[in-house]
This record gives sequence, C-alpha cells and structure tokens, in this order.
Amino acid sequence: MEQKDLDYFRDLLHAMLEEAQQKGDATLDELTDSNEIFADPADRATAESDRAFTLRIRDRERKLIKKIRAAIGRMEEGSYGVCEDCGCDIGVPRLKARPVTKLCINCKSKQEEDERERAD
Repeated sequence: MEQKDLDYFRDLLHAMLEEAQQKGDATLDELTDSNEIFADPADRATAESDRAFTLRIRDRERKLIKKIRAAIGRMEEGSYGVCEDCGCDIGVPRLKARPVTKLCINCKSKQEEDERERAD
C-alpha cells in the first residue's frame, strides 16, 4: 500500500475514533440525565425500551471503538491492509468501504459462506 493511502486511512480511522467516542459520551450523558418519574406504566415501558435501544447502540459504538483502535495498531505494526487469513493485500476499495476490516473480500466471503452453512 502506498504511503498516501496509509495517510488517508490513518486520518480516516482517527476521525472515526473521535466521532465514535463523542457519540458514546453523548449517549452516556443522555442516559444519566434521564431520571424521570412516570405516572403511566405505558410511558415508563416506552422509556425503558428507548433506554435499552440506546444501550445497544452504545455497545455497538464500544465495539467499533475497539476495532478502530485495533486497525490503528495494525497500521503502526505495518500489517494494516494485509488479510489475516491469506496474507494477501486488502484492496483499497474494500478498505474504503470497511476501514477496520482484517480480511480481504475473498476470505470474508468464504467466512460468511461457512457461517451460513453452519446455520443451516
């Protein structure tokens, strides 16, 4: 991978990390600010459902942050853009679509196919 591509992805990953952390902080602030008392059980149930949904989103953000940090670590090690399964280069278009990926499109397709076969 060329240096200009590495610089592009480094900037992209850092921007993604910052955005994910800001969203996570906003979610936590939102959850701690909502100490409402509900007279109607239906309103309370709706609020609890919304809270559970928000927590699921927060969990996804937390997992994304972990993947972004791992991708930045691979970049520092010099292995970013190299498939962990076959060792081939991951194409720039695939990295643009999924900057945190660890697998080339062929290995990822095979992995998904294997998962579908096990689910059947």
